[in-house]
Amino acid sequence: MLLENTMPVLLSRLDFAWITSMHILWTPMTIGMSWLLFALEMAWLKTGDERWYKLNRFFEKIFIINFGAGVATGVTMEMAFGILYGPFSQAVGPFFGNILGFETITAFMYEAGFIGLMVFGWGKVSKGMHAFATFNVGLSSTLSAMWILVANSWMQSPNGVVLKHGLFQVTNWWHAILNDNFVWGFPHMWVACLELALFVFAAVSSWFILKNRNADLFTKLLKPTLLALLIVTPIQIFIGDTLGRDVAMTQPTSLAAMEGHYHTYLPNGKVNTGWHLIAFPNAKNDGNSFAITIPHVLSLLETHTWNGKVTGMDSFPAKDRPDVWVPFYAFRAMVAIGFFLFFVALWGNWLRLRGQFNAQALRKHPWFLRSVVFSGFLPYLAIWCGWWTREIGRQPWVVYNLMRTYQGVSHMSVGQEIFWFTGYIVFELVVWSGAWYFFSRVIRKGADDIAPSESLFHHPDAGETDAGRAGGGFAKPTFAKPTMDKSR
Repeated sequence: MLLENTMPVLLSRLDFAWITSMHILWTPMTIGMSWLLFALEMAWLKTGDERWYKLNRFFEKIFIINFGAGVATGVTMEMAFGILYGPFSQAVGPFFGNILGFETITAFMYEAGFIGLMVFGWGKVSKGMHAFATFNVGLSSTLSAMWILVANSWMQSPNGVVLKHGLFQVTNWWHAILNDNFVWGFPHMWVACLELALFVFAAVSSWFILKNRNADLFTKLLKPTLLALLIVTPIQIFIGDTLGRDVAMTQPTSLAAMEGHYHTYLPNGKVNTGWHLIAFPNAKNDGNSFAITIPHVLSLLETHTWNGKVTGMDSFPAKDRPDVWVPFYAFRAMVAIGFFLFFVALWGNWLRLRGQFNAQALRKHPWFLRSVVFSGFLPYLAIWCGWWTREIGRQPWVVYNLMRTYQGVSHMSVGQEIFWFTGYIVFELVVWSGAWYFFSRVIRKGADDIAPSESLFHHPDAGETDAGRAGGGFAKPTFAKPTMDKSR
């Protein structure tokens, strides 16, 4: 029988943390970029501007590499549930089995079918049908993310179930699916995917402008991208704030860890309203050995009142408290990145209002372009920090207040845990290295080799019959000439 806080439990947690952290590098880009590719394709269809077509085909290459890495790491993550968390997988089967089944249908059937048409359908189906396929890739990837967030949010706020005979039996499907954490957790994640993809578009465009390669082409993309970010970044900040207040109500221990908030009341009996800019938790996890505190800010953030009460760690038994170090600093890093990205969007749109948004003028602002390139990596770090805050803040529970983590891990020896951990580390690093190798090749190559759309979508010659028009691209059909093996 496994005991809490033993080496096998720690290794299982570290192994799964590694697997999910590497997988979440890829899936948000797939979700966000699929919608941006659809927007580029619609801009091309509406305006006939060939530059939108070239940008679409260029970023589609990056999308394909990213999608492949996401599939590879996603399949191994599904394996890890059974390998590392066998008792948990069995217990949540009545709920997770259905939810992950729905996700499989959307990701591996719905999405896979249309992504094949999107990637290989150029010139073989009509322009409208191709745009329809791209739209469905975006929709199916969003639905896939929705089902994953349903499952993970349910682990944070397990509504609509009872734990009976070692199984989580669903008593109300609506309550289980639309659980408390999902209502704001899913929008927060989806907008993060869109923000990530927008900043990748902006970063790649800024890099090409700095290098003076296809500068006019990528300046055309940078303008609407930064305008979209001016809208998306404050929306994400608002959703994050709302989700934080929801966590304060549904997972007070997680919120207390995020804020390093140990004491609900001060020694004089007044409500502890202080927000810690920096804090060093002590070894006993019952207070901070050092903190820089600003009065009333915590109450303003979580209750929107001057002296509102925020439940501290001291309201819960020591055995039910999460570790504070990672949630506290990961949460602050995520928030700082969010505001920095908003500032970059403001900076870019300020330059645009001043008429400084052509390729030649932008190169006179190299620090702005460098800041945008740097910002292309920050959403990845923000998503990592948010996910670590979410998962570590839920500890010591794998299903909040119902199943402790040590009860859900597989009964393996330390040697077996190390074996699987090592294998997953090697596999994920191989995928990561391969993806970045191909990313760098695509970016170094640029958009110069992209053939014009007329080579695929051309007008039929005079007198050409419908039979001579294969697919929407009107490419003439070719047929293999049959041969006969005379030796038979």
